[in-house]
Amino acid sequence: MKPETFNIYCDESCHLENDHLPVMVLGAVWSPTAKSRDVSRRIRAIKEKHGLPPDYELKWERVSRGATGLYLELIDYFFDDDLLHFRAYVAHKAGLNHEGFDQSHEEWYYKMYFHLLSFLLDPECTYRIYIDIKDTRGGQKVDNLRRVLSNNMLDFEQRIIERIQIVESRHVEQVQLADLLSGAVSYANRRLETNEAKVAVVQRIRQRSRYSLLRTTLMREQKFNIFHWHPRENENV
Repeated sequence: MKPETFNIYCDESCHLENDHLPVMVLGAVWSPTAKSRDVSRRIRAIKEKHGLPPDYELKWERVSRGATGLYLELIDYFFDDDLLHFRAYVAHKAGLNHEGFDQSHEEWYYKMYFHLLSFLLDPECTYRIYIDIKDTRGGQKVDNLRRVLSNNMLDFEQRIIERIQIVESRHVEQVQLADLLSGAVSYANRRLETNEAKVAVVQRIRQRSRYSLLRTTLMREQKFNIFHWHPRENENV
């Protein structure tokens, strides 16, 4: 029997080393590969319903009073679709000591990506992973990420992870959804309340998920899974 294949779409919020922000949030939306076209069509239809072209790029930074209805409907769509799932890895940056652990911020960033993704992978399934492009040097890094994730599952022929591919979020609705959900988790954990529309989106997620977004959820949580990572004096991975 052929293993089921899943698509995982990733984005992040507040990942820069010197942005002086307390958390970095890596987020992953995943669903069966066979579902991907339906999800894209549904998100485009929601955009058009709210007077936007289907190729409009949804972004957390674009959440505003005039677009509140659009983004709340997207949140409801995510929670109403049983085949859509999300995981957030909230990395608290206070106390990071890259020099002490002989690593660059970029290396730490990909270590966090490893922890985000390794939790999602079932060796009985196959995966196609799509990560939003951040710079022109990402290709080699994601190739290495695939190798490390595969080796962690003793899959030395790299059959479980069919690909990890860098994409542009403007072309992939599910990456845009990951951006929205990651941005909301980041906003909540930065304790911000300056934007009414963003507060409304965070509150809708809290209502639908029944989580505060400020704590780690149970490991078995499948719909809206959150893990909070804190650096320790003797461990930075």
